[in-house]
Amino acid sequence: MSKRQVFHVTPDQGDWKVKREGAERASKTFEKKEAAVNYGREKAKNQDLGQVIIHKKDGTIQTEHTYGKDPYPPKG
Repeated sequence: MSKRQVFHVTPDQGDWKVKREGAERASKTFEKKEAAVNYGREKAKNQDLGQVIIHKKDGTIQTEHTYGKDPYPPKG
């Protein structure tokens, strides 16, 4: 089973960066948050198990999206 790949969209000195969790450097930096979010979503969707966590300008988590087959789906 693949491990979930998590990508964070975070503010960075007036820009927005997309960084894979555990990586040393950002994958890419953008001037606009919308462009960074779109890129982060595509990176997450291209994984067997992917997640993008979108942060606000103050660094707190705004929202998150998970993609792929969930190995632990909610019971209902």
